[in-house]
Amino acid sequence: MQNYSTIIGVIEMRKKQCTTRDCQYRFKIGSGTVAHILQRYKELDLTLDELRAISPNKVEEAFYPPDRTRKEETPLPDYEKAYERKNEKGSKANLFFLWKEYKQEFPNGYQYTQYVEHYNRYVKEHYGTLDVAMAVERVPGEKMYIDWVGDQPEIICNRETGEMCKAHVFVTTIGISSKIYAEIFPDEKQSSFVKGTVHAVEAYGAVAKYFVPDNCRTAVTKHTKDELIINSSYQDLEKFYDVVILPPPARKPTGKPTVERYVQYLETELLEKMKEKIYSSFEEANQEVKEIVAAINNEVPNGWNITHQEAFENYDRPRMKSLSDGSFSLCEYVAFSAVPRNYHLLYDGHYYSVFYTYYGKPVILKATMTEIMISDENNKLICTHQRSYAKFPRYITKDEHMTSEHRFYKEINEHDGDYYRRWAASIGDNMSTMIDTVLKASEHEEQSYNSCNGILHMCDRQSRILCDEAARRCVELHTCRYTYFKKVLAEVINTGGKQEDTLPDHDNIWGKDYYK
Repeated sequence: MQNYSTIIGVIEMRKKQCTTRDCQYRFKIGSGTVAHILQRYKELDLTLDELRAISPNKVEEAFYPPDRTRKEETPLPDYEKAYERKNEKGSKANLFFLWKEYKQEFPNGYQYTQYVEHYNRYVKEHYGTLDVAMAVERVPGEKMYIDWVGDQPEIICNRETGEMCKAHVFVTTIGISSKIYAEIFPDEKQSSFVKGTVHAVEAYGAVAKYFVPDNCRTAVTKHTKDELIINSSYQDLEKFYDVVILPPPARKPTGKPTVERYVQYLETELLEKMKEKIYSSFEEANQEVKEIVAAINNEVPNGWNITHQEAFENYDRPRMKSLSDGSFSLCEYVAFSAVPRNYHLLYDGHYYSVFYTYYGKPVILKATMTEIMISDENNKLICTHQRSYAKFPRYITKDEHMTSEHRFYKEINEHDGDYYRRWAASIGDNMSTMIDTVLKASEHEEQSYNSCNGILHMCDRQSRILCDEAARRCVELHTCRYTYFKKVLAEVINTGGKQEDTLPDHDNIWGKDYYK
């Protein structure tokens, strides 16, 4: 069973004309799984937007119904034991013999082909193989490789304190030209990594099909042979530029050899030159970085007769996508493992609300200079707030995020007598008189707000004429109270507002005029 991110990701990649092999490589799944996801997507007959609107759990159940889900995991063979027995001196045991013993112990275990495949992977990982390299034909403009330079010299002097700061060099290369972009940052935090990526894309003036970052925490949350989880900030970047984030296998720098090679090259050609000086700011240092990198890009690499820059313009850039309008908004990301009981998230001295139904669930808060965005664990947007810089109020709450009981009490606490008088006047003159009477009945006006709120809310979705008629009767009988109005309103609604005469005309009945 695949999770929500894999299901949506496969569909998105196929819609971008990515191959099945690309989907397999990105999500570490087999071709059969890709085919299953696409087949179920076709059977559901939903658009991608309609699918995104469904909750992640429902999507997973739609693609992998419970009755189709495998109930138990395949037992993994003890490959270390198998390796030792196979290579034991004088042993005649081969893989087929060892597999048969394994199947006797675990009848539901791997078949022979998978057993051999996993065994070979285990041996390769733990005991190594011949050190050979595969020749790979790179595609023009297809991939942008991203990494940090390992060396971090202290070449920036803080003007105020005189303290020496480390220079963290962010570097990218592109396509077959290996044109370099480099920039110095004060740290290797997420904001610097995202900012460097954005600046690199803007420097190239076009977008590659794939971004290939290092497996650092600022880009990749989790990357194993079975699972790949892209950091939420890089997911946003992926959506904005309409690209595919495709990190190399974990602990395999050979998965991005061009940037690794130029990382080593920059440690000599860039940093060794810059170590000869002390810079008063990162801006000054980055100005020299631009000059040195421009000179490198105008060199002719081995085996070529044109420079990196010329190769980029001739081969890479024509195959890349044009930049979209606008620039990617840099956010500060804060992950919450669980929404607190009061369903408000603390950021920069203020508490921002989220739907109360997310209590106890993990969420991600993204903050720009003007906006607060809150997403779920799958990076689906839940809600937005305008960012507050005022000292008060500290709690920024949307009414729709609250339970019905909390909305009720918030409404009462926020309103005064004039509010209830205006509300009553919108229903009719008699209601206005009744509410004014209720407000004046208590020693303190605030003590009557609950009654006013209850009376006026009873008029919701009712005829204003009937409500005003009920108020008239209460005023005439001097019974302007919540309980009595409730009874009178029910009677008025049942009779349609008609009031029967209480006594018939008769000579033996004196009536009220007799006593005048």
